[in-house]
Amino acid sequence: MYSHIKDQDAAVYAALEGERKRQEDGIELIPSENYVSQAVLEALGSVMTNKYSEGLPGKRYYGGQEYTDAVENMAIERACKLFGAKYANVQPLSGAPANLAVYHALLAPGDTVLGMDLGHGGHLTHGHPMTIPAKLFNFVTYKMKDPDTGEIDYDEMREVARRESPKLIIAGFSAYSRELDYAKFVSIAREVGAVTMADMAHIAGLIAGGVARNPFKDGFDIITTTTHKTLRGPRGGMILVRENEELMKKINKVVFPGLQGGPHMNNIAAKAIAYGEALHPSFKVYAEQILTNAKAMEAVFAREGVRMLGGGTSNHLILADVHGSLGVGGKDAQEVLDMVGITLNKNAIADDPRPANDPSGIRFGTPAITTRGFKEEACGRVAELIIETLKNKDEEVVLDRIGREIKELARAHPLSTSFVQEK
Repeated sequence: MYSHIKDQDAAVYAALEGERKRQEDGIELIPSENYVSQAVLEALGSVMTNKYSEGLPGKRYYGGQEYTDAVENMAIERACKLFGAKYANVQPLSGAPANLAVYHALLAPGDTVLGMDLGHGGHLTHGHPMTIPAKLFNFVTYKMKDPDTGEIDYDEMREVARRESPKLIIAGFSAYSRELDYAKFVSIAREVGAVTMADMAHIAGLIAGGVARNPFKDGFDIITTTTHKTLRGPRGGMILVRENEELMKKINKVVFPGLQGGPHMNNIAAKAIAYGEALHPSFKVYAEQILTNAKAMEAVFAREGVRMLGGGTSNHLILADVHGSLGVGGKDAQEVLDMVGITLNKNAIADDPRPANDPSGIRFGTPAITTRGFKEEACGRVAELIIETLKNKDEEVVLDRIGREIKELARAHPLSTSFVQEK
C-alpha cells in the first residue's frame, strides 16, 4: 500500500503507515469515527480529484463534465432513496458548512434559531458563542428535563419557542444517547411558524438502516448530515429536503456560489459508493448490530455502577460520568485509555461543574468496532477493560496486560475491504 508515496516522500509514508498500524492494533470508540471500504478509499484517490465542477449537474460553469455529472447524479439519487427525500445537495464539504448553508438560505442576520443546549448534548454549530453562526444569528436553547433519563423538556421548548419566535428549530446532537420525539418538534414549529431542520450527523446510518426514526416521516423539512460516522462514507456533508423545491433552490445557491467553490468530485464519487453500500441489505444488519453492541456496553457500565447520561443508550453512543462514578477526570481517562489502545473522547456532561478541557465525562460508541465485526461479547469485554483501566490508571503492570488484550481483540477482528458482501 502507498507504494508511490513510499518512493517519493518517505516522511509522509511513515505517517500514513503509522496511522494504519494504529487503526489496526487499537480499538476505535469515538462515536463520530468509522472505517470506509476499499472502494471508498479508491474513489477518494481517483482521477476525479483533478476536475473542477462548479455548479450543479447539467449546469456547470466549466466544460468536460460528462462523468462528473454522472457520478453526482448517482450520489443524489441514492441519497434521496436512502432517506425518503425528494431533493439532495451532496456538495457540502462537511457537516458544519451544510448547517451554515441552511442558516443562510433561511435566515437574515439577527434571526432566531432554537437548538439543543451544547451542555445537554447539542452541537457546536447549533449556537456555541465561539462559532460564526452564533455571531450572525440569535440562538436560544432547549435542554433535557432530567439528565438521568434523557427526557427532553418539550414543555420548556414550547415556551421558549412561543417567547422567542424562532424561524428555525433544530433537532440534533453530538452527545445525546436517546431518540428525539420529532413529532413534538414539528408541532411546536408549526405553532410558531418555524422551519424544522434535523441535524442527523451522528445517526444518519441508523436512519438509513431503518433502526432509528426518520425525521421526514414526522414532517421535518430539512435533514443535514455528515457522511461518515454511522453512515460509513467519506468525510463530508449533505443536505436533504423532504419535498419543497423552492427551499432546495435557495439552499443550492448558498452552497455554491454563496459558501463554497468547486465541489470535491473525488469525495462525491466516494459518497455515491457509500450510499450504494448503505442501500445493500447487509447495511441494515450492520445498523442493527451497532445498537446491539451499544446495549452490551451499556449493560457492563450499569452493572459496575457507572453513571450514564440519559440512563444508558438508544443509539450508537454512551456518555459516562467517569469523574462522578470513578473519580477520574475526562482528560485523564482519555489519555490513559489511549495508552492501552482504546480511543475515545473526553466530553462534558449536562451542567458539568468541571472545565471544558477536563470535563467529567467520556463519550464512546460502536460504529467503528461494529464495522470490524465485533459482536456483543467482545463489546462487553471492551467495556469491562475501559472500567478496569480507569480503576487502575496508575498501575503499570495492569495497564500493560490490558494493552496486550486490546491488541489481541483488535487483531482478532481485521477490517474487511468490501462491506456489501457481509452476512
